[in-house]
Amino acid sequence: MGFQINRLTVAIEDKVILRDFSLSMKPGEIHVIMGPNGAGKSTLSKVIMGDPKFRVLSGTMLFDGHDISDMTTDQRARAGIFLAMQSPISIEGVTNSEFLRTALREKTQEQVNIYSFIKEMEGAMNDLHMDPSMLHRSINVGFSGGERKKNEILHMKMLKPQLILLDELDSGLDVDSLKIVCQNIQQYLDENQEASVLIITHYPRMLEYLHPDFVHVLKDGNLVQSGTFDLALQIEKSGYDSINAVSEKEIYE
Repeated sequence: MGFQINRLTVAIEDKVILRDFSLSMKPGEIHVIMGPNGAGKSTLSKVIMGDPKFRVLSGTMLFDGHDISDMTTDQRARAGIFLAMQSPISIEGVTNSEFLRTALREKTQEQVNIYSFIKEMEGAMNDLHMDPSMLHRSINVGFSGGERKKNEILHMKMLKPQLILLDELDSGLDVDSLKIVCQNIQQYLDENQEASVLIITHYPRMLEYLHPDFVHVLKDGNLVQSGTFDLALQIEKSGYDSINAVSEKEIYE
């Protein structure tokens, strides 16, 4: 049934960040959110994931037909929503292996077969060109920026979400690493064709690997234009001042 946001208004403290925001994603679609700094792009990903710092003043969020507005972050994750963070944190004393095994057990409510788990994880790390020692290292401790982003995609591949939020995943990645990361995301989508992706980015370079169905422009907390990959190229060439606002009806026609 996909993911729908209906007229969502969100604030942090006394400041409204998203205003009457709507978005509709069908299973298997790739959507992109672009916009100037402060437009509300990262706020959107955090609100979808249930960050308690943000107050939902009105509107609904439906995932597979169920309203997730009152669900906690861990409940949303169990339901199949995944956020690859813009700045992944380090967690001292918790290894990648321990974290993912625990997360899988919580998601499936079943014991994880250690042999199958390790085999799958080693294969995923090989696909991402990650050092095998990272399997047993504390999460992101001593990792470079690019290694942290690869680790986010490793977690995605192991947890197998249905709604994937990529918050500026391309920042901090060199050309080769970006290609590897995007190839792994596309491989995952090929194997899980009902999964949907919401990409938040400033630049169209990763969209050359992950071909979006829709590109949306966010300004002042709301969508003002929607189009194809050509819209992203227009933004790169001429900036956001070249974008003219259209109605919500025009965006989804």
